Amino acid sequence: MKARIRKVVTVVDETHTELGRPVSPPIRRAAAVAVIANPFAGKYQEDLSELIDIGEELGDLLGRHALAALGIEGEAVQGYGKAAAVGEDGELEHAAAILHPKLGAPLRKLLGKAPALIPSSKKRGPLGVVLDVPLGHKAAAYVRSHFDGMEVRISDAPRAGEIVVAVALTSGGRPLPRVGGLTHAEVKGEDGLR
Repeated sequence: MKARIRKVVTVVDETHTELGRPVSPPIRRAAAVAVIANPFAGKYQEDLSELIDIGEELGDLLGRHALAALGIEGEAVQGYGKAAAVGEDGELEHAAAILHPKLGAPLRKLLGKAPALIPSSKKRGPLGVVLDVPLGHKAAAYVRSHFDGMEVRISDAPRAGEIVVAVALTSGGRPLPRVGGLTHAEVKGEDGLR
């Protein structure tokens, strides 16, 4: 593995009630987060292919961790998202190189039919910076009930020369959605939109 991983942390959030109303089945969200060394910390590097390859590795590794934490088959996952934060000696393009060119393909392979764009965010921050992982439906971007987010943080990361990378998966959308639009049951999943 090209990534020099310091640690992997997995977080599970399970909602059973919302404002006193039952959520049945409970909505489960899991995020797997890796803290890795940034090979280009503190220097400008034109060719970011090493980080792009690391992104591919992490798409599979973090996807497997999050899927195991959810405790469901990949086909049953409804939503997903990704995020990264670079330490102070990194640049946003380092996070982009990990998240965009190759991370999605191995993650989608674990989940079955998942043609929708994987929502993402990136930032630079200090130790304990909060990552807001945006979430969306895996097969259809227009499913409003799945527009959501999951907050994760690692108290001792990223150090100046590190990158924190997160993949989040969900068993459903927001608890008790009621703002209309395309529903999960109506998804065709052919073009990633509807």
